[in-house]
Amino acid sequence: MTEKEITRLTDRQRVFFSTGATLDISFRIRALEKLRASILKYESEILSALSKDLGKGCTESYMCEAGLVLSEIRYMRRHIRSLAKERTVHTPLAQFPSRSFQKPSPYGTVLIMSPWNYPFLLTLDPLVDALAAGNTVVLKPSAYSPATSRIISRIIAECFDESYVSVVTGGRAENACLLREHFDYIFFTGSQSVGREVMRHAAERLTPVTLELGGKSPCIVEKSADLALAARRIVFGKYLNCGQTCVAPDYLYCDKSIKDKLLAEIRRQIQKQFGEHPLTNPDYGKIINRKHFERILGLMNRDKIICGGNTDAERLKIEPTVMDSVDFGDAVMQEEIFGPLLPVLTYDSVDEAIRKINSMPHPLALYIFTRDRETAGKFTSRCGFGGGCINDTIIHLATSEMGFGGFGESGMGSYHGKEGFRTFSHYKSIVDKKLWLDLPMRYQPYKKINDKLIRFFLR
Repeated sequence: MTEKEITRLTDRQRVFFSTGATLDISFRIRALEKLRASILKYESEILSALSKDLGKGCTESYMCEAGLVLSEIRYMRRHIRSLAKERTVHTPLAQFPSRSFQKPSPYGTVLIMSPWNYPFLLTLDPLVDALAAGNTVVLKPSAYSPATSRIISRIIAECFDESYVSVVTGGRAENACLLREHFDYIFFTGSQSVGREVMRHAAERLTPVTLELGGKSPCIVEKSADLALAARRIVFGKYLNCGQTCVAPDYLYCDKSIKDKLLAEIRRQIQKQFGEHPLTNPDYGKIINRKHFERILGLMNRDKIICGGNTDAERLKIEPTVMDSVDFGDAVMQEEIFGPLLPVLTYDSVDEAIRKINSMPHPLALYIFTRDRETAGKFTSRCGFGGGCINDTIIHLATSEMGFGGFGESGMGSYHGKEGFRTFSHYKSIVDKKLWLDLPMRYQPYKKINDKLIRFFLR
């Protein structure tokens, strides 16, 4: 799509938004119902596209992508009327007689830019929130997941007129054109480097943004943890989607005294979950492309591999791999891994681990395995991170009842459920002043009695 075509598209969406059609809650509900019906209609094509792009099995694709989008639609369908209501707030006595209220209003025309690692979920989930809030939307899926982009384009074209919701495909040229357009809100999920570019362009027009980025999310295993259960849940979270998950445990940080026992359990769980030959497991995914395959291989130190390490260059597959005796200066600890490598580091005390984590950029997620509630509280209170789990991994993002997002280097803003509706809404603060009484104390000329009354009301 050319720059002129993109400009015409955004202009059409602005014209449509100005008609006020999206302000009608019934209109929004019908849009969500259309989207839901289309996802169900094309479920097999969606799962097939995810298999082509990322090698995902059907169960994982439904559990982590299509099913979660349907869950978000169901939440919004159930709660949209209450979320869209004006909310009356307390009015100070000095403003008597009047009613104060907050009115949720859509921003207008929204740009949603999504990544390749969960290409269906991370395109459609924010779309659901944006439509529920009453916006028009331009979607820009990743060029790295073309099969999923095609089925998304087909679904959107069948459900909506492009003046309401549209898809722009392509690569960097199209991204650049979109970022030069004037949007009322930009929602971006992806890398920190591209996130900086998005924010730089948004700043030129003072456009508000949500940035869902990533980072090196620690997985702490304290000495009181249930090691067998911890290993099972860590292996699930780390190697889901072949490690290409923004909230995957990036590295294992465990008490030195339990490291050997924990690693033995992790080896056992890798074999149990993926088989003796993971590269031939049809439900174990692949790396998205050659560029990222080579990047991940560059982070592997063969001398430190204690499990896995085998690869299939033709099919872009890398076994679930564990690296021991890693330190914070190693190459694998200098960037977000985004692949099936699990570096293992140790600490001597909880306070040492907390200090080290806090010396690094804020991660998107943090996981702590422990039976000690006080220790869990120390990590969740004293460490800075977007969200996380106690005695599990990943699952905190799989609910519409809590917002999901990072802060600092891992992003800004959040979405899912109520928080998603709030993200794509501007809350107008309004005072409705009544006509039947007008207190004279605020008007000049001021008198001593005015001063006394003002001090009484504002004390």
